[in-house]
Amino acid sequence: MSRTKRSHNRWQHWGGRLAQAAALATLVALVFGAMPGLLALHSYQDRIYTRVEKVPAAPVAIVFGAAVRNGVPTPMLADRVSAAVQLYKAGKVQRLLMTGDNSRPDYDEVTAMKRQAVAEGVPADKVNLDYAGFRTYDSCYRAKAIFGIAKAILVTQGYHLPRALFLANSLGIDAVGFKAGRDDYGGQAYYDAREAAALVVSWYEVNVTHPLPRFLGEPVNINKENRD
Repeated sequence: MSRTKRSHNRWQHWGGRLAQAAALATLVALVFGAMPGLLALHSYQDRIYTRVEKVPAAPVAIVFGAAVRNGVPTPMLADRVSAAVQLYKAGKVQRLLMTGDNSRPDYDEVTAMKRQAVAEGVPADKVNLDYAGFRTYDSCYRAKAIFGIAKAILVTQGYHLPRALFLANSLGIDAVGFKAGRDDYGGQAYYDAREAAALVVSWYEVNVTHPLPRFLGEPVNINKENRD
């Protein structure tokens, strides 16, 4: 066998070994990357409720924001608000904390959420607003640090509840979840994929990086009338 052919075979051999090693490394990264999400999904299933009468009472329901269009909640967000109203009317909570995005003057999730809750029968002074809940981590962090919430019912869709519960409980809130709305609003595969990635990020933020929310601010006495 010629020297050139032996050299070519040697490169093929090591190239195959490198490809196998890269594939193994990718598999290990995927497994370890998925573990936080799998742990969260498993650990908090017994804290998720679908029936109002079964939910343990708490002082406040934390309602997570989602998109609004022309100042009106999208169906996903409207279902979250309506679910929280059910909890209030059933005496499971004494007040609601709406937490969402008001990063621009022309975009305000929480005011739209409050407007709907009041229209559905919740007194305005029983609704508090967190205008800086830009993401779930910020909402949970601020609920504890700014609003002083120690125990709560989290209200959002089922796909979102494991991460919300993981964050809230990890950040010092004794939280259970109440599942709002339906399982699919269209494009659910996208939401599920995004949530899987967000669970990994949330695990690292809680256990490794410990970031502060984008905004903190002065504490708010949630037992006083709503600041509006």
